[in-house]
Amino acid sequence: MSDLRSTLANAGVPRRRWRWVAAAVAVVVIAGIVVAVVRGGGSGEATAAGQPVRGGTLQFALIDYQRSPDPQWGTNYAESLIGNNITDKLTWQDPATGEITPWLAQSWEYNSDLTEFTFHLRRDVTFSDGSPFDAEVVKANFDQYVHGDPALGILPNGASLLRGYRETQVLDPYTVKISFAQPLASFLQASSFTANAQPGFLSLSTLKLSADQRTDPTKVIGTGPFVYESWEPQVKTVLARRAGYHWSPPALHHEGEAYLDKVVFNTIPEASVRTGSLVSGTVDATLDVGTTDEKPLADQGFQIIHRGVSGTAIYFAFNSSLFPTNDIAVRKAIQLGWDRQAIEKTILTPSYSIAKSILEPSVPGFADYSGSVLRYDPEQARRLLDHAGWVPGADGIRVKDGRKLTVKLLGISNLVVNKPAYESVQQDLREIGIDLQLTVVPIPDYTAQQAKAKTDWNVTAANRSRNDPAALTLQFGPSAGNSTYLSADSTGVDVNEVAQVLGKLETTLDPATRNAYAKQAQDILLEKYALVNPVYNPSQVIAHAPSVHGIVFDAQSRNHFVDAWKNPGN
Repeated sequence: MSDLRSTLANAGVPRRRWRWVAAAVAVVVIAGIVVAVVRGGGSGEATAAGQPVRGGTLQFALIDYQRSPDPQWGTNYAESLIGNNITDKLTWQDPATGEITPWLAQSWEYNSDLTEFTFHLRRDVTFSDGSPFDAEVVKANFDQYVHGDPALGILPNGASLLRGYRETQVLDPYTVKISFAQPLASFLQASSFTANAQPGFLSLSTLKLSADQRTDPTKVIGTGPFVYESWEPQVKTVLARRAGYHWSPPALHHEGEAYLDKVVFNTIPEASVRTGSLVSGTVDATLDVGTTDEKPLADQGFQIIHRGVSGTAIYFAFNSSLFPTNDIAVRKAIQLGWDRQAIEKTILTPSYSIAKSILEPSVPGFADYSGSVLRYDPEQARRLLDHAGWVPGADGIRVKDGRKLTVKLLGISNLVVNKPAYESVQQDLREIGIDLQLTVVPIPDYTAQQAKAKTDWNVTAANRSRNDPAALTLQFGPSAGNSTYLSADSTGVDVNEVAQVLGKLETTLDPATRNAYAKQAQDILLEKYALVNPVYNPSQVIAHAPSVHGIVFDAQSRNHFVDAWKNPGN
């Protein structure tokens, strides 16, 4: 996904497929043994409506694996999810309202230019090695998070999120002022950010370690409600409850330590094995539930919980510098040329929704384009292509100046809906003479290809998790992510105009003004220059046993387990 950066993945742990295959086989074998035990009701049903109880181990399955225990490095769902449970952030974003609320920072203020943000920290927070969380630690973390440390092999993981970071000043032991070279309105939201390459705080002892040394999970020290017990690459990560933890975000209304003794994150790439493991009772809960498995699991009594991933929709980013997607007629024809209702009816479940903008509906400033450029209108798509000189060839695929209308798409397979949705789009576009060629691959393969996207791929299919409209600046700003490869070769696109419109999002925190700027940003990306084709709104879907309670989805739809618990005996 676009959240990934090639530099990170290239530095990643080599893949060893055999390990998860072996683990999956073991899961299936064990499944037959424990099924009767876990599916029993008894005391669990009696406790379900009562108070949370302490103890127990939650076995949790997911498709991805953690390539390193370093939470600031991690860029996939597994890595961000696990990182959120061993580290904390300055603030907590309410997933329902988007409001930024206290966490490790009790209060804050900022200057009128939005270049300086002052945070007043809690005084009772410690890392799991007993060292204090204070202003010096915040400074050390942000400095390394943004600048990296070449001598230690630490990458500048936060450089894109905290663009223009100037410095962190220690005003007193529990007060810091963080300043930027230009306005960064989205920084308050960034201080709560829980998705990829997150700013979770690490102890000073961890910050002194090299990237290689941070693959020892026992040396990765955070302030979170859990600590690492073990990490087995591509197989599982085990977290244990942190003794003495009592600083959950006040908005969660959770007092004291986590309820669970342990959480075991099991990597199970195959959907059928994840589902089978849940049904058998080998795991208590699974993320990445297949769309065809949701209803059968619900019918068997499992709970299905989900939350849309705030940020952008899953989208096609058009390479505006590469033939034939450097032709705006082609880009607009693709927007109009596929049937959204067909995907909604045949592929998506109620846990997902078809995209009506580049922003997911929960993000402030979302606007609906389903009645305009994001409608299904194949006849208008044909007229656009006709007018631009694309004529049908002998095989139905259009041709112009002797070159076929072939569009090469690079996508990622870690979300269960991606490939079938893209195949539906592919089928519809062929009817109007566009040959959409799909390459949908696992994250490491995608990342390797992404390095060549500017010259080899017309479309990169991706999304950006972030509950703030500045996700658009981060992803499409010409001087930031530039996912559409805006350049002097982008025919008919005023690159400076795109930069100016997207840049406005960082200049104000007034909700009404910011919503207006968000609308302008969506207009220019979707209508004026047709640089993106949103497909569907992703969702994180969990199926869990009735004995499991309290799994939290945050504002980026990552999960927190501090409030999770299980019925006794399950």
